Amino acid sequence: MKIKVLHVLTVLNRGGLETMLINYFRNSDRAKFEYHFLVHRNNGMYEKEILENGGFIHRMPPLSFSVSGFSKYLRKLDEFFGKNRFDILHVHNNSFGYYPLKFGKKHGIPVRIMHSHISSLRDDWKKVIFGKYLNTKIPNVANVLFACGLDAGKWMYGNKEFSVIPNAINSDDFAFNSEKRVAIRKKLFIKDGLAVMNVARFQPQKNHFFLLEIIAELNKIQAHIHLFLVGEGDLKVEIEAKVKKLGIEDKVTFLGSRSDVHELLQAMDVFLFPSLFEGLPVSLVEAQASGIHCVISDGIPGEAVLVPENVTVIPLRKTAEEWAQQILALDVSGRKDVTEIIIEKGYDIKDNARKLETKYFDLLKNTQFFSAF
Repeated sequence: MKIKVLHVLTVLNRGGLETMLINYFRNSDRAKFEYHFLVHRNNGMYEKEILENGGFIHRMPPLSFSVSGFSKYLRKLDEFFGKNRFDILHVHNNSFGYYPLKFGKKHGIPVRIMHSHISSLRDDWKKVIFGKYLNTKIPNVANVLFACGLDAGKWMYGNKEFSVIPNAINSDDFAFNSEKRVAIRKKLFIKDGLAVMNVARFQPQKNHFFLLEIIAELNKIQAHIHLFLVGEGDLKVEIEAKVKKLGIEDKVTFLGSRSDVHELLQAMDVFLFPSLFEGLPVSLVEAQASGIHCVISDGIPGEAVLVPENVTVIPLRKTAEEWAQQILALDVSGRKDVTEIIIEKGYDIKDNARKLETKYFDLLKNTQFFSAF
């Protein structure tokens, strides 16, 4: 009989968390495990692949903070867990994952995992305060604590023990190939100058407005610098307006949400990532695996730096002009295959998928552990 695992998240789109999950799903042993996904929005881009490969998708209404909406959400969660049986509940909703864990415990799911993916929460101040409060309650309903990195774990769990589950990738897909680079640059009409790329949702955390200011400064100093933006999100209209305001419409290309990031990275010279905060971003792992030079902010945990010789960290307090000067001082020639480094650092998916499923098995078998809950 298969072990039934339920992953809980917001939406199955091409974000960092979702890409991490689909990587593990693609490399899972579906003869032994049955994977279900509980989402809070419709039509995520990974849904079709999951359904075609034996996965199951369930839906919840979005979490609402109105009195009636919140009550409805809790009632729906209670009904869902009352009607469906799972062996393992694996929740990825950060602080607000407390609620599915609460009802998972109520309805007897033996393994209940909270998985932290960020190292900070900056939103509406009411949500921030409420989120911090929920963090203190999570150990009452989760009996296993995971995090994508040490900073994300310490932020959510404090001094409590947790396991780090790497945001692993298929490193073979990202290995640098000079022939691919030439072909893809041709497709993107890249000739001379610096090709800069950012892969991120269009949301405040990712700091796109400052990123655009850096590109504007770069183009004041040196012509033929072009930015390629991969992603979608709520701030897209405002970001497009900022591009026009800065007068860099011919220097920025919006590529949308893409399934070929591993190929696009081959064509680029710099991966620019000035996020305000992160857990351990999958896109940065992917960029480093491609051998590209990465310029990142000090809002990103040091543990995310896997190939130090290819990473430059610049403080967020520095101006856009100072960022531009440091970028132009980089030597981005001599790019090479760094696959062995990514594997050595423990970020290849093949090994990690087996380790996670072994952990699932061990948690289910450890009846002495669960008798304490």
